[in-house]
Amino acid sequence: MSPPSRRLQTKPVITCLKTFLISYSLIFWFTGVILLAVGVWGKVSLEAYLLLASKDSTNAPYVLIGTGATIVIFGLFGCFATCRGSPWMLKLYAMFLVLVFLAELVAGVSGFVFRHEIKDTMGAAFKDAVQHYNNTGTISSAVDTTQRTLHCCGVQNYTDWKDTNYFQEKGIPKSCCKDSNNCTPEVLKDLEKAAKEVYLTGCFSLVTTVMEANLGIIAGISFGIAFFQLIGIFLACCLSRYITNNQYEMV
Repeated sequence: MSPPSRRLQTKPVITCLKTFLISYSLIFWFTGVILLAVGVWGKVSLEAYLLLASKDSTNAPYVLIGTGATIVIFGLFGCFATCRGSPWMLKLYAMFLVLVFLAELVAGVSGFVFRHEIKDTMGAAFKDAVQHYNNTGTISSAVDTTQRTLHCCGVQNYTDWKDTNYFQEKGIPKSCCKDSNNCTPEVLKDLEKAAKEVYLTGCFSLVTTVMEANLGIIAGISFGIAFFQLIGIFLACCLSRYITNNQYEMV
């Protein structure tokens, strides 16, 4: 049993650590809510782009939803463990934060190292979608949504459509048109005439140009979020150690 004077000196430190850790846990919980919301939004609004990026259906939105839900649960667990002042709960919370840190770090490094392979995969998937476009089906619908939303046409540019079976029959898809009223079948089957009526920028080149221009910012944010977990790990370990070493009992 530690002397009363030492316990009195330790109490403000533990109270301070509790305040910081609860604040951190609430922020951590809020990031989980954001991931959960982004996952739901991605499933509802970005499914077309995700399909084109992976050729087949993707589980990316479900991964975000699952990750967000897990973080929400452990964020609340962190608040509960801090209020209870339970050393083993705090250690469990710290272990979870370590796992989150390692997962985010590996994902960030992998994304940066294999960015060219990811870009090539996305390009191949989009080319395949354009080649097999038939104006029906999920993939074709995803191509239309992408072109209409991003104001782009084809992979690199609108001339990519000339080598497709769909162009031989009906010309360039209407989703490439700036104004669908001006896009008659005659115009869509003639590349020279279509050049005045369709978007000239390719969808893949547009997306990759934006991604490459902001790669540094994206990497910085990703690693910043990953190292943010170190704060929680430090606070949880310190609080657990203080409580254990000084036999501090929470009221």
